[in-house]
Amino acid sequence: MPREIFEIPDRVETLSILSADGSLDEELAPAIDDDLLIKLYRFMLLGRRFDERLLNLQRQGRIGTFPPVSGQEASQVGPVSVLEEEDWMVPSFREAVAEMWRGRSMESIIISASGFSEGASEAGEGNNLPVSVPVGSQMLHAVGIGWGMKYRERKNVVMTFFGDGATSEGDFHEAMNFAAVYRAPVVFICQNNQWAISIPRSKQTRSKSIAQKAVAYGMPGIQVDGNDILAMVAASREAVDRARNGEGPTLIEAVTYRMSVHTTADDPKRYRKDDEVESWRAKDPLTRFAGYLSEKGLLDEEKIQAVESEIKESIQAAVDRAEEKMKSMGDPMDMFEHTYEKRPAYLEEQRELLARELKEEGNHG
Repeated sequence: MPREIFEIPDRVETLSILSADGSLDEELAPAIDDDLLIKLYRFMLLGRRFDERLLNLQRQGRIGTFPPVSGQEASQVGPVSVLEEEDWMVPSFREAVAEMWRGRSMESIIISASGFSEGASEAGEGNNLPVSVPVGSQMLHAVGIGWGMKYRERKNVVMTFFGDGATSEGDFHEAMNFAAVYRAPVVFICQNNQWAISIPRSKQTRSKSIAQKAVAYGMPGIQVDGNDILAMVAASREAVDRARNGEGPTLIEAVTYRMSVHTTADDPKRYRKDDEVESWRAKDPLTRFAGYLSEKGLLDEEKIQAVESEIKESIQAAVDRAEEKMKSMGDPMDMFEHTYEKRPAYLEEQRELLARELKEEGNHG
């Protein structure tokens, strides 16, 4: 028998609407009302300033290790802005600004970064899973939620975030395959920030793009300028609408850059060059968007300073609240709370054992 060729999709779209130099493709620009544009800007700026404050707190020894989001604000705020309240958001560990958009308080993040498990109970209500530190594992959780919603015939969507390094994990491929086969309403947001800790994207995959990996699983994939908030909104709207209409999952590769350290335990100067960082700084999503809003007459220096002042005050208030709350935290019994609606027998047994030991220590103290 001769060898035969069967056709597969061989092209993946890229999308950029607002370029680094301020050029705008008006035909592709999504319709966004002025109030939402300002809200997008405020949260991007909040993410940047909160990042800077957390870094200062960590250097002062007032919180522990945390993963900065600076440079990736647009790739987070754009996608979550198109979700509805009843939709689900499943983060990895670097989506602080996306979590704040979805209702997580700043003090919750501060408390968690300080090592208190109570940070989870301070996160607020909503259809949002907590952070997931094991790389890639949260994608499977997202697909499970998506499949459950489809099974129950609900018109909700799940959005999950992960980095380029996670695409080397088996969890990524299992999640993509299951979601595609069962047409689960999941939007996969890969924040390709060029580095998986110290491993460059060139050593993560031989694929020309991460977006093209969607082809193998039979789902749409698109590569988006992740520093372009307008492009991220447009691509995410399409993906969310597709999922909500029962057309299955989408993979969005947001090409962005990690401007700061991987975590505060990392020293990026050991593996990347300053020239690279500076070249990406010229593509800063925040300054790019601020320029766009200024051109539209929605932002000027006075308004920028007003937003800056309001954000500075809100961050300081959150720090004050968090530090006050942490004074009464640290009860080891709290580790048994907030995980199960009803504790299983083995965990109840452990809880009782610890309670007795603590009581005995107190009696002997």
